[in-house]
Amino acid sequence: MSGVAEERTPSVSRMRTFRAGVLALVLTAVAVFAAPPPSMAAGDLYFVGCEGSYASCQTGVEVAGPVGVCRTTGSAYHSTQVCIDYNGDYVYVRDGQVDDRSAMARIDSELGLAYRYCRNPYGYNSWARCNFDWSEAGEKEVYAGYRSNYATMPLGYLWSFSNN
Repeated sequence: MSGVAEERTPSVSRMRTFRAGVLALVLTAVAVFAAPPPSMAAGDLYFVGCEGSYASCQTGVEVAGPVGVCRTTGSAYHSTQVCIDYNGDYVYVRDGQVDDRSAMARIDSELGLAYRYCRNPYGYNSWARCNFDWSEAGEKEVYAGYRSNYATMPLGYLWSFSNN
């Protein structure tokens, strides 16, 4: 009879395994629901304007150079250069000043997402590329500058385009 009683009572190792499984499940759920949204997945608080569903915020991948139509801001906006490759909806951003701030591009759109931010955190004279998928229809405006902090991003207007 002692064998029957032992089978009905869970063993200590089974209880520990069960508790470990529940703990792993809880920790996974906390990690998933506490994770920042994709627009802020760069590891820090990207920018206050990225918190809404009206914006897409990317930290670009470092690349050797740009493709497309390019313009550069004045020194007030850290001589940030932005290029747009209309064929792939790529945005390139070049950091034009030696400092500890990220160079930034913003593409405003009258259709779809209102704002698309591309961040270059790689330092002076580096290039970063962001891959956005926007509607070819509608007008878009291109701005460039730098990210000063979570709430401040001075940007200067560069140009507008449509049907690209």
